[in-house]
Amino acid sequence: MATTNHFGSSLRGWRERVSPEDTGLEPAGDRRIPGLRREELARLAGLSVDYVVRLEQGRARNPSAQVVTALARALRLEPSERDHLFRCAGLAPPATGDVVRHVPARVHRLVGRLADSPTAVFAADWTLIGWNAMWSAAIGDPRTYGWDEHNLVAGMFRPGGAGGRAPIAGWPVRSWAGDEAEEEDLVADLRVTATAHPHDERLVTLVDRMLRDSPRFARLWSNGTARTHVGDRKTVEHPRVGDIDLDLDVVMAAGTDLRIVTYTAAAGTSDAEKLDDLRAARPRPAPVR
Repeated sequence: MATTNHFGSSLRGWRERVSPEDTGLEPAGDRRIPGLRREELARLAGLSVDYVVRLEQGRARNPSAQVVTALARALRLEPSERDHLFRCAGLAPPATGDVVRHVPARVHRLVGRLADSPTAVFAADWTLIGWNAMWSAAIGDPRTYGWDEHNLVAGMFRPGGAGGRAPIAGWPVRSWAGDEAEEEDLVADLRVTATAHPHDERLVTLVDRMLRDSPRFARLWSNGTARTHVGDRKTVEHPRVGDIDLDLDVVMAAGTDLRIVTYTAAAGTSDAEKLDDLRAARPRPAPVR
């Protein structure tokens, strides 16, 4: 059964959208197709024309990381496109730099549009970097959490509290799957980030400190599990409206590795009514902090 040549089709599409002028080449004569010719791409990437042809046609399917890097540079690919080309070649995308710990304007706007739901933005290492008024109303003001460097993982594995764990937020927020499963999910997600950002000194320091200070974290880290955290079912033990059962969803902001975390309740339930009560009492307007 023939396999789809994703690498070749992507390569050709990107080649045809790049003009010679964009790469500093002089346009040569009449051109039957837009973009770069194969020989021009080969020259820019330091490859043979025959190899570029074989890559596009799917007759060469195992380019090295050096070849993919050279092609991505020659085609001036965006980071997400570069990573896609690596995956098409069956390779892991190159490690990126430091974890982004600021909220872009477009993500600020998105969180603002989610003003009716408790919503927060976390960096890929689970540093809390933004939230809306409903988050504070439902989960407590993050400035009172006491997390080291505003980091959820550091807060989750701090000592103290019943069962060895203090309340995570302004008041207890319990996973239906249990503390152990919740902790494993966060540690597995942090491992993904640590692999993608191996040179981020702040993240390296966080992991080293957690390994030293938290036997629970060290045990979970040692099992090697790596996966992105996508959601949970929680009970918020709210001091004013009582227990609220909520779905927690984790969405990656497009083009970033920021985690947008939002809580919702099923329509027509007492949990939705409790969120309505909190919504009515929240400060107006509800800015994204």
